[in-house]
Amino acid sequence: MEKLLVKIGGSLKGAAELLDEVAAYPGPLVLVHGGGPNIGEWLSRLGFETRFHNGLRVTPPEQMEVVEMVLSTLGKQLAHGLSIRGRKAVALTGRDAGLLEARLMDPELGRVGEVSAVRAEVLERLIQAGITPLVAPIGLDAEGALNINADTAAGAIAGALCLPAVFLTDVVGVLRDPKDPATRYARLTRGEVRELIAQGIVSGGMIPKVEAALGALDQGAPWAAIARGERGVLQGVRSGQAGTRVVL
Repeated sequence: MEKLLVKIGGSLKGAAELLDEVAAYPGPLVLVHGGGPNIGEWLSRLGFETRFHNGLRVTPPEQMEVVEMVLSTLGKQLAHGLSIRGRKAVALTGRDAGLLEARLMDPELGRVGEVSAVRAEVLERLIQAGITPLVAPIGLDAEGALNINADTAAGAIAGALCLPAVFLTDVVGVLRDPKDPATRYARLTRGEVRELIAQGIVSGGMIPKVEAALGALDQGAPWAAIARGERGVLQGVRSGQAGTRVVL
């Protein structure tokens, strides 16, 4: 069965069906998870202000410890959810075995980075041992931990492993008419994606999703897909019956 990288959301709310789906997939998986809602909730609890710049969370050094704590805990909870469903999983961050090296993106963003290197053999050894790696998007530079956008981290890891990247989200795929799921594009090339953006058909929150898919292709993924995280989605994406597959 085809090996896949799957990016999942970072919320435990309503996660049971998604965990059921992921646990039941008969082939090897590498998972990457986000955690935006949980991070925002904990920062608020602790009296920190949350700001975004160009769609990315500004992460001052004093907030980075909270971000890492939340993502690490969430990863453990998700890995436990998979393990009790029969898929042995281990939660990792970029700190583990030097998995993700990163570089600072923009000083205005604080401790926000992008992946500069992936130690792919760490993930490959876990897969060979029958364990599903679940990666939180924390990278390391010479100064310490960096907060990385989960979609871009997923693209970098998929590229390093030469795996197809499946981005699970709350929409069925790229739609010609956002109000009509029947207008789903089953397959798009990079050029067609750029044309749809130029025409305004792909807009708003869908732009970062298709950019993440294109980023995965740029870094070596054979294909990428955007699909809704629901029962049967992984097999549906592989067969073309679900989601939008993006290819070069």
